[in-house]
Order: sequence, then C-alpha cells, then structure tokens
Amino acid sequence: MSVKSYIKRKAYKLYNKIVHEKASPSYIARGWAIGMFYGCTIPFGFQLMLSIPTSFLLKGSKIGASLGTLLTNPVTIFIIYPIQCYVGNHILGGSLSYAGAKQAVNEMLKEQTIDSMMQMGWDLVAAFFLGGFLWAAIMTPLTYFVVKKLVVNYRKVKEARRAKRALKKQQKKSQTV
Repeated sequence: MSVKSYIKRKAYKLYNKIVHEKASPSYIARGWAIGMFYGCTIPFGFQLMLSIPTSFLLKGSKIGASLGTLLTNPVTIFIIYPIQCYVGNHILGGSLSYAGAKQAVNEMLKEQTIDSMMQMGWDLVAAFFLGGFLWAAIMTPLTYFVVKKLVVNYRKVKEARRAKRALKKQQKKSQTV
C-alpha cells in the first residue's frame, strides 16, 4: 500500500468519526477545538488529563477532545515541538537555532518527564509554551470552524439524499396505484 493511499484511508476514517457523531455541530466542533488547543499547548502525555475534563466543563465532544489532541503524537512531536520552541524563542528575543531547539526537544523526549522538561532551561520551557499558544491561537478556531462546516455539510447532503429517496419511493407508489 502506498503512503498516499494510507493517508487517504486514515483521513476518511477521521472524517467519518467527525461527521457521524450524534450531537449538534457546535458541540462536536467545540470538542475538537478543545483537543486541538491542548494538543498544541500541553506536552504530549498530559493532554488527555486536561482535554477530557475541559470538554465536560465547556460541553464539547469527548471523542473530539480526545482525538483532537492527536495533532501531537509520537511521530509529529519530533517536527512540531522543535518548531514551536524555535518560534517561541525568537518571539522572546532569543537566538536559538532550529537545530538547537531540535536537540533540546529530543533530549526532553527521551525521558518524557516534568524534570526532563525543566532541565531544558526556563528560557526553552517558556519558548515551548509561547510557541504552543501561538500555534493554538491559529489552530483552535480553525479546527472549530472546519469541523463545524464538515458536520453541517455532511448532514445537508445526507438529508438531501434522504429526501430524494423518499420522493422516488413516493413516485413509484403513485405510479402503481
């Protein structure tokens, strides 16, 4: 199987999880946005501890809050975290290179503990969170509106198909009478 077909299949499965949830579009979108927010801002491994309770508090989809955090996963954190540290460091006026950010993040990820994160230094920790909040400021509203639009459009198409089938059925019934 090619990488392209694998990605297509995974995207289709994700789309189906989003649109088939039995709830209002805003409820579903709110959950995904909550998950995306924590996926961008909180270190991998701690995201679910915050996203699930927040989804109860803000009345969002628990499924979306869980799956939305998967933006950062064991594959993507080696790309996302260094970028977020690099960007955050430059906003703070630092001169950390991307390679330096990547090396520091890789060291932290070897142990994945709060202590290993604190050993990165407060400047890098601050850069991590600032970069994460910047990323979240972009991705959270984008996720909310995209997910809501996907659900609304899916339901419109589904309802149009249902109405078309009902009309055909009614026409067949009237032709036989």
